[in-house]
Amino acid sequence: NILLLSQIKLPPMMEIITAEQLMEYLGDYILDAKPKEISEIQRLNYEQNMSDAMAILHKLQTGLDVNVKFTGVRVFEYTPECIVFDLLDIPLYHGWLVDPQVADIVKAVGNCSYNQLVEKIISCKQSDNSELVSEGFVAEQFLNNTATQLTYHGLCELTSAVQEGELCVFFRNNHFSTMTKYKGQLYLLVTDQGFLTEEKVVWESLHNVDGDGNFCDSEFHLRPPSDPETVYRGQQDQIDQDYLMALSLQQEQQNQEINWEQIPEGISDLELAKKLQEEEDRRASQYYQEQEQAAAQVQVQGPASPASGRQSGSNERKRKEPREKEREKEKNSCVLL
Repeated sequence: NILLLSQIKLPPMMEIITAEQLMEYLGDYILDAKPKEISEIQRLNYEQNMSDAMAILHKLQTGLDVNVKFTGVRVFEYTPECIVFDLLDIPLYHGWLVDPQVADIVKAVGNCSYNQLVEKIISCKQSDNSELVSEGFVAEQFLNNTATQLTYHGLCELTSAVQEGELCVFFRNNHFSTMTKYKGQLYLLVTDQGFLTEEKVVWESLHNVDGDGNFCDSEFHLRPPSDPETVYRGQQDQIDQDYLMALSLQQEQQNQEINWEQIPEGISDLELAKKLQEEEDRRASQYYQEQEQAAAQVQVQGPASPASGRQSGSNERKRKEPREKEREKEKNSCVLL
């Protein structure tokens, strides 16, 4: 979304784009963005980073693994996924910070990343040292009290750190959002599927940790949704999507260990690449199937209307076959907002 707002241009009137096409646009942009006049060492370093970024580009379809640190809005544990942001020159922020005025939490959390803090809490709970047990309890309370992954101290630091008009990525609740700053106020790009028909709703203000911001149009003028129920449906749809995303990432993590012993000796790079691509396609297909099933469940549980309510009996059977064909067409597509 950031590149679409600044660098990448899609053909006019395009409303749907496949994930494969989107990856091609990103790959081409990375290749075109290669610096021209640099030293040999810088060139080799850039080419290595570009190769590493290309290797994980497919993860953009499901999600990237980032590990925040609680000491600064730009401080993350450096993982291979961070190379994508560096290579595309896209700032990455979060607001999950410890208030430096609360000494006991500062001591308990220290310079730990999220993963390290979770390990520390487990270790402290098993310790015989009462001081360590207390420290682990304080750290656990901090995580519980800031479960939204945003603190007021972090929000203040974000407002100060983000530059006016800057386009950046905001990480919160294991979700990436496009963020900008307009007249000193932070705004998040509205991408929830429930707002698809709300053409005037483009940005949502980020002014508290509770998530109840004000909706604005492309000129940052207040523009409430035309249907009050849209807000609830949009948030609920996003929760369902985030849940499916989490399941997909968990499944991917469980399956990412390749059994190299089963791969025949002497296999060519091309054949190995085909096997890896087939496995990736299988995982992507499974993710989209789960997403469709969740969407169907939401439709069944929600109140039926003449336009969207399900029909029963023979009408349901008549609609089933064309619907299966539509799913095949839409499986690898996303809607541009």
